[in-house]
Amino acid sequence: MARTVWDSSVGKKTVMAVSGLIMLLYLVVHMIGNLKIFFGPGEFNHYAHWLRTVGEPFMHEEWTLWLVRVVLVVAVIAHATSAYQLSRRDIRARPGRYVHRKARASYATRTMRWGGVILGLFLVWHLLDLTTGTVHSGGFQQGHPYQNVVDTFSTWYGNVIYIVAMLALGLHVRHGFWSAAQTLGVGSRTRDRALKATANVLALLLTAGFVAVPVGVMTGVVS
Repeated sequence: MARTVWDSSVGKKTVMAVSGLIMLLYLVVHMIGNLKIFFGPGEFNHYAHWLRTVGEPFMHEEWTLWLVRVVLVVAVIAHATSAYQLSRRDIRARPGRYVHRKARASYATRTMRWGGVILGLFLVWHLLDLTTGTVHSGGFQQGHPYQNVVDTFSTWYGNVIYIVAMLALGLHVRHGFWSAAQTLGVGSRTRDRALKATANVLALLLTAGFVAVPVGVMTGVVS
């Protein structure tokens, strides 16, 4: 039954919607945590340390953090795989482009695929920059996340990569949230306006919240 559901377009869209909502929930929490950087290095570093001790003493150190990571990895893989397969299926069904583009297709809708690629590449760079320190500028300091963030956003390319990715994220969330609601049967004629408004607010808040950090470093508010 699971195989039958997965092979169907509806099944893939459902997987895509659920995995997308899981990642959206994480993004909201992650953004709130990131904003702690405006309260100084002590507060931000303490928050980063707390993430590794969540659930103690019932959970061993970093067990909860690794559990969250595993869930996110599964969600990312499921989301990307279903999106890719749906895209290939759509191309096979319609190998030629429409003569006239749909008037109601928003910019976010038309760029969902490229937005997903940009976010995927950004995720790799972000992990190599602030988690492993592989591509980090200024010398990666294990256990000093505040200084690592400041180092990253003290470079022009760090700011450009991050801000472009967050703009792509805003467009992705704006369309993806509403699309997920339709897939899961939440949408209706009476709810469409509220769902679209919620999608717009979420996209705006997430984009502004994440972009606030590099802007804070560039303006000297965070230093």
